[in-house]
Amino acid sequence: MAKRERVVRMSVEQPLWQALTAYRLLTMVYAVLLFAFSHEEFERPVVAIGYLSLLAVWTLATHPKVANAAGCTKRFLGADLTVALTGILLTPLADSHERIAGGGPTLPSIWTAGSVLAFAIKGGWRWAGFASSFVAAANLVIHAGEPTRDTLHNVLLVWVASIAIGYVVEVARASEATLARALEIEAATRERERLARDIHDGVLQVLAMVQRRGTELGGEAAELGRMAGEQEVALRTLVSSGLVHPSRVSRDESLGALVDTYEVDEPDAGSGELDLRSLLAPHAGSKVSFAEPGAPVMLRVPAARELAAAVSAALDNVRKHAGEGARAWILVEDWGDEVIVTVRDDGPGIPSGRLDQAEGEGRMGVALSIRGRLRDLGGSAELVSVPGQGAEVELKVPRGRTQ
Repeated sequence: MAKRERVVRMSVEQPLWQALTAYRLLTMVYAVLLFAFSHEEFERPVVAIGYLSLLAVWTLATHPKVANAAGCTKRFLGADLTVALTGILLTPLADSHERIAGGGPTLPSIWTAGSVLAFAIKGGWRWAGFASSFVAAANLVIHAGEPTRDTLHNVLLVWVASIAIGYVVEVARASEATLARALEIEAATRERERLARDIHDGVLQVLAMVQRRGTELGGEAAELGRMAGEQEVALRTLVSSGLVHPSRVSRDESLGALVDTYEVDEPDAGSGELDLRSLLAPHAGSKVSFAEPGAPVMLRVPAARELAAAVSAALDNVRKHAGEGARAWILVEDWGDEVIVTVRDDGPGIPSGRLDQAEGEGRMGVALSIRGRLRDLGGSAELVSVPGQGAEVELKVPRGRTQ
């Protein structure tokens, strides 16, 4: 069950929506008062009264729609812009040609800018340029292709201002996403440090004591101490690996930067992705060193599990054939288009022809457990061994075939 924790309540976009709602109300009142003080100069005041009544009802009825990004849908934006354009195009029917040619205001007046700004806040500068182009075209139409200097000035001002605000909104969204990711990493780091302190104060100290006392007592206790030592190293590696899950950022930008915490269940086979590091880290111990990238190595769940199984098979071969004192190293590399895992040991190496002989005798560990798994994933497994210098298995999985 997912749990959401709000780490910080910050949104640059939400105040813009709140400002827009106030702007629409104020400019609606301004348009009505502008007509009220000059209604005697209109040739057909009935047209103006009808439109301004519609404008007032529309503005009040849609007030909740403009309160946030979720309510301001594409359909609403289109209808809102249509109301603004209709008012501009109805202006010649209500007002005289002389007043329009002299730079008189349109019926919606500066209320039109609110529709364009809604596009800018919702979709960025491209949407703003799209909407302001329609407003510019409507203003040119009512002036019969001969706009005044004031008209051109107002059109250009709306165009530049809306595009600039749209660009600022896009930058703010990117900044909020970056902040949310930084907050998540910080929260994960603090939690990891807390767990590390608790484990160090408890489990790790007990394992270290068991190892020390087992070595002192000897016999079966020495073997128990050796196993405790291996588990201590594995646990230290797991605690210090710092696996951080992919960022989870709120999809509603009006909520600001959020950090979500989840109870992570084991993914179903065939669905989702898995960090390969989480499957390989448990192999680390006193005789197995694990080197990983600093970022998650995400693979489809089946591919990650098959690759981890191939690594386990390679480590089994080290334990069986390299000797009791042999050490092994696991190296994980993420090259973007492919993932490479290298398993190397410092054992005596594999004599020439030994693998072919083992396959002929029916021992298919390398052939099936390693090469077969990689072949099914579209990858490859290469084994290099020099007698007396250990062996190295390089496992390659192309990411394009696993996603």
